Amino acid sequence: MYTGDEDYIRKYYPNIVKVLDTFYPSITNPDTQLVQKGLGVSANYGDYAFLPRTGPVTYYNVLYVQALNHAATIAQFLGGRDADAARWTTRAKAVKAAVNNDLFDTSVGAFFDGSCGFSPCPTHAQDGNSISITSGVANDTIAKSVLSYLSKANARPYGNSFYDNDLLQDGFSQRVYAFISYFEIDARFKTGLADSALEEIRRLYGWMATNDPGITVWEGIGANGTKYEDAFTSLAHGWSSGIVPALSNNVLGVTPTGPGFTAYRVKPIPGDVTWAKGVVPTPKGPIRVYWNSIKELGLFFLTVSGPAGYKGTISVPVTNNSVPVYFDNQLAWSGNKASRDVAAQHEDGYVTVPIEGGDHTVTVGYSGS
Repeated sequence: MYTGDEDYIRKYYPNIVKVLDTFYPSITNPDTQLVQKGLGVSANYGDYAFLPRTGPVTYYNVLYVQALNHAATIAQFLGGRDADAARWTTRAKAVKAAVNNDLFDTSVGAFFDGSCGFSPCPTHAQDGNSISITSGVANDTIAKSVLSYLSKANARPYGNSFYDNDLLQDGFSQRVYAFISYFEIDARFKTGLADSALEEIRRLYGWMATNDPGITVWEGIGANGTKYEDAFTSLAHGWSSGIVPALSNNVLGVTPTGPGFTAYRVKPIPGDVTWAKGVVPTPKGPIRVYWNSIKELGLFFLTVSGPAGYKGTISVPVTNNSVPVYFDNQLAWSGNKASRDVAAQHEDGYVTVPIEGGDHTVTVGYSGS
């Protein structure tokens, strides 16, 4: 999606097929349709922190749904692989339904982590719960329930912990992994909870920025904000730099929607941020974005400069439907309806207009001329 490297995808497409159609079925429980740690070669696998979890782990299953849906998109893009896309999409729906039916803990409003024997373990992990949202497994109601629970159970002065209790191992409820927190932060933006996403960013990255060495991101933070493995803790950890895509995709608002940015979206989610400016590289040149907002007055100004040959959309937040929206100094939206000259649409508090390459300006509340 970022590089448009079609040769790479074509070379490794057979590997994708083998992973999804051979490996994953070998570790899937046919009775539940859920990936189950302990089946096949999965028994000794411990994921990113060698976590001692077993059974139908939410994290593995929501990642599986995401992989199936992404692979289906790749198959459709390459062409001639409709059967693959249909098979993977159907399976993704089945796993999604099983996750919601079997793994959701109604007593707390979040997904279980895995199982203890034949019963779900009464513990809830940040990774599976967050990716349940970014993968589309959780609907909007469940997503808000999950994020509310994580705010109540996992919030620490230095970020949100990756478990809500110490059932699996002592100290887990006090440990923060920035690389896993990225998924929760992204989920908060995508669920319309920008203020809580920004608050978590400031608490987590603010802690690392105000503690030695002060200019890097840590692998893990332990109890009371300490280096979680003392002198062996990595304090310059690439995995923990998720703040960059979190801010680029959500606050600046630029996301590719077609391979290599052949299609893209500019949709800022401001929260309490009043302005943003950035440059996003693409294979054909940069996408430059600048926006500023006077939220209390309902005013918003956005400029985009994109490469020729790419098509995209610009979406601007509109808190009052009666406020006019102008696109390149032409009236695009007013009085709950689009103008004749601009194909604008209104949905979920945003007005969206299509664009092609070049320079464009969208303003809310004033003409911008």
